[in-house]
Amino acid sequence: MAILQVEHLSKQYGKGDSLVMAVNDVSFEVQRGEFVAIIGASGSGKSTLLHMLGGVDRPSQGEIIIDGQSISRINSDQLAIFRRRNIGIIYQFYNLIPVLNVRENITLPASLDGRAIDEEYLNDLISTLGLKERVDHLPNQLSGGQQQRVAIGRALFMRPALILADEPTGNLDSKASDEIIKLLRKANEQYGQTIVMVTHDNEIAEHATRIIDFNDGKITSDRQLSAPATNVDVEFVNQYRSKLNKMGAAAIAQSVKTSSDQSSEPSTENTEGSSDESH
Repeated sequence: MAILQVEHLSKQYGKGDSLVMAVNDVSFEVQRGEFVAIIGASGSGKSTLLHMLGGVDRPSQGEIIIDGQSISRINSDQLAIFRRRNIGIIYQFYNLIPVLNVRENITLPASLDGRAIDEEYLNDLISTLGLKERVDHLPNQLSGGQQQRVAIGRALFMRPALILADEPTGNLDSKASDEIIKLLRKANEQYGQTIVMVTHDNEIAEHATRIIDFNDGKITSDRQLSAPATNVDVEFVNQYRSKLNKMGAAAIAQSVKTSSDQSSEPSTENTEGSSDESH
């Protein structure tokens, strides 16, 4: 089952003699449970492609369909909500919030969406990431590898339809890079998470189940290295998302009730002021 469909996608910059086709009429599909590496040199257009897949940038032409939803046809507000709930993005430079600790950074997408935190899943995820002793640390108290693990946790927390990784090992030494790529493989194999990663490193790309070579804005080859993860429990993922929705609705309802209760309480200050004026 295709979780991602890309149809005749193009992105152009400039006009006339200065026209640049960063992505040129690209079409492909990604099946649920695949770990796809898109490999290409700097300037090949692979990062531009990834940004369009994540809804960060809009295509000039073409369509992107994620889990049955065309993200090319929805407005900016709808896209922001869809992206938060269905797409996890891992950046080369982590993009953690400096004033939030590990736990808060990982759960940020749920907090922004007004959802209660699934503590059981959070604890399991933190343990898998090897961050149990670091949950109260701020980003500047972590190594580069640890910060990237937090970024992976943030991307995984909402159990998105798709995870996009933009050169996730590009800012790390070889040891930390190896740890991060193993975590991505584990996310793919243990959680059945669909991943699309861009990289310029052939050794990193070899860890994926499929490699797409990208050059001058076009796909030049597409190789299947191994079968995609087969332990994708679609029903479980759908139930988990439904659970998140219900938890979020309950949290919002409680917030509304609390605000309503507070607004209906008599103001002591006003009461005292009225009493003083009556004398």
